[in-house]
Amino acid sequence: MPGENLSRDEARERAALLSVDGYEVSLDVRSAVGEDTGDGPRTFRSVTTIRFRCNEPGASSFADLLAPSVTAVSLNGRDLDPSEVFDGSRILLEDLSADNELVVDAQCAYSRTGEGLHRFVDPEDGEVYLYTQYEPADSRRVFANFEQPDLKAPFRFEVRAPEDWTVWSNGVGERQDGVWRFAETKPISTYITCVVAGPYHRVTDSYERVFEDGTRLEIPLGALCRKGLAKHFDAEDVFLVTKQGLDFFHDHFDHPYPFGKYDQAFVPEYNLGAMENPGLVTFREEYIFRGKVTQASYEARANVILHEMAHMWFGDLVTMEWWDDLWLKESFADFMGSFSLVGATRFTDGWITFANRRKAWAYRADQLPSTHPVTADIRDLQDAKLNFDGITYAKGASVLKQLVAYVGQDAFLEGARRYFKRHAYGNTRLGDLLAVLEETSGRDMGAWARSWLQTAGVNSLTPQVVLGADGRIEELAVVQEASVIAPADHPELRPHRVAVGLYQRSQVGALERYARAETDVAGARTVVSELAGADAPDLVLVNDDDLTYCKIRFDETSLATLREHLGGLTDPLARALCWSALWNLTRDALLPARDFVGLVLRFAGRETDIGVLQMLHAWAESALVHYVAPQWRETGGRALAELRQAEPGSEHQLAWARFFATAASAPDDLELLKGLLDGTEEIAGLEVDQELRWAFLEPLAAHGVADEKVLTAELARDDTASGKRHQVRCLAARPSAAVKARAWEQVVDSDALSNALVEATIAGFGQASQRELLAPYAPRYFEAIERVWTERSIQIGMDVVRGLFPALQDSPETLEAADAWLAAHEGAAPALRRLVLEARDDLARALRGQACDAAAGTSAG
Repeated sequence: MPGENLSRDEARERAALLSVDGYEVSLDVRSAVGEDTGDGPRTFRSVTTIRFRCNEPGASSFADLLAPSVTAVSLNGRDLDPSEVFDGSRILLEDLSADNELVVDAQCAYSRTGEGLHRFVDPEDGEVYLYTQYEPADSRRVFANFEQPDLKAPFRFEVRAPEDWTVWSNGVGERQDGVWRFAETKPISTYITCVVAGPYHRVTDSYERVFEDGTRLEIPLGALCRKGLAKHFDAEDVFLVTKQGLDFFHDHFDHPYPFGKYDQAFVPEYNLGAMENPGLVTFREEYIFRGKVTQASYEARANVILHEMAHMWFGDLVTMEWWDDLWLKESFADFMGSFSLVGATRFTDGWITFANRRKAWAYRADQLPSTHPVTADIRDLQDAKLNFDGITYAKGASVLKQLVAYVGQDAFLEGARRYFKRHAYGNTRLGDLLAVLEETSGRDMGAWARSWLQTAGVNSLTPQVVLGADGRIEELAVVQEASVIAPADHPELRPHRVAVGLYQRSQVGALERYARAETDVAGARTVVSELAGADAPDLVLVNDDDLTYCKIRFDETSLATLREHLGGLTDPLARALCWSALWNLTRDALLPARDFVGLVLRFAGRETDIGVLQMLHAWAESALVHYVAPQWRETGGRALAELRQAEPGSEHQLAWARFFATAASAPDDLELLKGLLDGTEEIAGLEVDQELRWAFLEPLAAHGVADEKVLTAELARDDTASGKRHQVRCLAARPSAAVKARAWEQVVDSDALSNALVEATIAGFGQASQRELLAPYAPRYFEAIERVWTERSIQIGMDVVRGLFPALQDSPETLEAADAWLAAHEGAAPALRRLVLEARDDLARALRGQACDAAAGTSAG
C-alpha cells in the first residue's frame, strides 16, 4: 500500500466507495504523567470504533493510522492480524460488507512537534498539558479514521486522564466513574475534532441571543490557559470580542451558531495562530500577553478570534470536499475576520491593517514561482500542508473584498446565507458557492471566477495623466500589466472595480483628496472619463479605498510628491496604501532600498496607525538586511538606530524600543541596551518589562556582549516556558563557531528539541551580523535537507528548510548552489522542491534589489 501521503485520487476513490455513520474514540492519556522510560516514544492507548457503509460489498479500502504499534484490529467481528493489515500508516480493509464495523486498538505516540496529541511539560511547575492539532491530516496520529474532509461523521469521545485533570472536547463533557465522556458531535470532518487535557486554568462566561421569532440561544463560553499564565490572562477581553463576533455573525448569517458550547484554549508550543475546532478553538498562547504590547497586538488577537469564529460556518458547518477548495474556508474566514473586526469591535481601522499587513503576505506569495490560483491544484496532503499560504488566506480574502465591491454587500451576504442553508453539514466545491452568488447578484460569476480564482499572479495598475493647456486633466487612464513573475504562465488581465483618488497639497502642507471616481478597469488600458476636467493632481492613487487586489504603481509626478510629502497624507488608509506600494517597488528593484529606508526615517515618526508603524519597522529591517547594497548596510543601520522620536509612555515609544533592539549594533547603542537592562540608563516613559528585557538581550547576545552566564541569570529571573524559549533563541544567537555548530546539530542532526525550541534555535542561529560565521553552513544545508525532509515530521521539515536556507549568504554563488540542488533533485518530494524554489526566488529578488541600490549609490556619488 502507498505511504502516509494520501493523494486526491485515492481520497476521491474512497469517498465514492464509503460513507461513515459514526466514530467512537476512547483515549487513555494517564501515561502522559510520570517518568519517561526512554524506551521508544511515550505512547497512549487509542481504541476506535468506526461504523461505515460500503456501496460495493466485497470491495477493499483502507483506514488511516500513524502509530508505533497496533494491538488488535477487528472488522465485522473478524479479528485481523495487525502485522498483515497495518503498515505503519494504513490499515487494509478487504471484503467489505454493505454495513461495517471496524475496531482498532492501538498504541499512539504523544507528539513533541505540535502534530497529533502534543505533550508539553511546563518547566515552571512540572505540570503536563495536552492538546490536539490535526489540520490537514494528523488526527490519524491519535485515532484510526478515514482522514479526508468529505467523509464527515458524528463523533463520540471518551478520555481516561489523571485524577486531577480536566478534559475538554468538541462537545459538552462530564466525568463519570473516572472517565470523561463527551456528547456526540454534529457530522464534522476528522481534522476539526479536538481534545485538550490537563490542569488548565479556565474562566467561564455565557452568551445569550433572542431571535426575532422569540427563540433563545444560550452558548456556554470558556477560556483556558496554563496555570502559569493565569496572572496574565485577560479573559474578559477575549469574551468581549467573542460576544461581539457572535452577535455580528448572527446578524449577518441568519444561521444560529451550530455547535453548542464555545471554549477557547490558549495552548503551549502551538504551530499555528489558531485552529477552528467546533466548540473548542485552540490558539497559540502567545496571544496571552506577558508584557506591555501595542493596540496592534490586541487587534491581531481579536482578528484571529473572529477568523476562527467565522470558520464555524465557513469550514465547519460547510466544508470543502478536498483541499483544492481550501479557500472556501480560509479566504472567507480571513475576509470575515476583518469585516467583523471593523463592524463589531473597537478596532474600526481593521481594513488599514488588512491593506498594509495581510496583503503584503499575499503579494509576496503571488510573485513566487510557486504561485497558484486561489482554487489550487492539490495533488496530495503535502501539497495541502504548503497551501496554507498567503494566496489561500490573504489573496483569497482580497479577492472576496473585490467580490463584495463587484456584486454588492447585500447580494454577497444573502449568497452566504443560502450557501449555509443549502449545504449545512455537507461538503462543497467552487461551483456550489458560485451558484448562490449568481442567484443573489444576477451576475454571471463564471467569468469572474476564471479571472480571479482560477488564475495566478498579481496585476499592477499605473495611472497615466495627460494635462490640457489649461492645466486641468485632459485624460486620465489606468494601465494594467500582468504579473512580472513568469508572465508567460500568468498573463491574466483581470476586471477590477477600483476607486481612483486625486490628491493635492493644501496651503498648510496637507495632502488631501479632492476628487474620486469609482470605475471598472478591464484590459490593458481604461480611461476614467469621470475625472476629465479636474484640477491637476499632485498624487494619483489608483485603488484608493483598497477595493481590489493589485500592485499600485505611480506616475512620475505622484512618486515625486510622495518622496517629499508622504507624511502629509491625512487619510490613514491612503497613507498605508502608499507605503505598501513603495515597499512593492523596493522588492521589485524599481525603487532603491536606501530610498525606502530614507522615507521611513523621514516620515515614520508621523505615522498615526501603530500597526502600520510596526510594519514599516519590519520592512525597513528587511530592506537593510536583504535589499540595500552591502557597503551601505552599516550606514543605514546607524541611521535606523537613531529613529527614536516618540512620546514618553506611548505605544509609539514601545514600538520604537522593539525596533531599536533589532537595529542596534554600534557600541553606543549596545551600551544603551545594557544600561536599560541593569538600570544604569533610563528613557523617560519606557517601562522595561520582562518581554522587553529578552528583546534587548538578543542583540547583546548576538554581538557578544551578553554571554551564557548573563542568559542563565535571566532565565532564573523568568523561569517559565516563555523564558526558556527566549533563552534558547539568545543562546543560539551568540557569535561563536562552537555555538553555531551546537545549534545546527540540535536542529538538523537531532530530534530531541520540541517544535517550539526548534523554532527558537533557528531564529537565534541566523543573525544578519554574522554572515561570515554562518558561511560554512550554506553547503551543509543543501547536503542535509533531503534527509531532514525524509526523517522528520512535515512541520519540522518545513521549519528547517525555510528557516536555515542560507539567505544571508546573498551572493550569486549561493544562487548557483540552490539551482544546482534543484537540478540534481528533480525527483525529490514536490513540497520540498517548492520550499527551496521559494527561498531561491527570495534570494534572487534580494540580489536584484542590491544591484538597484548599488546603482543608485553610484549615481548619488
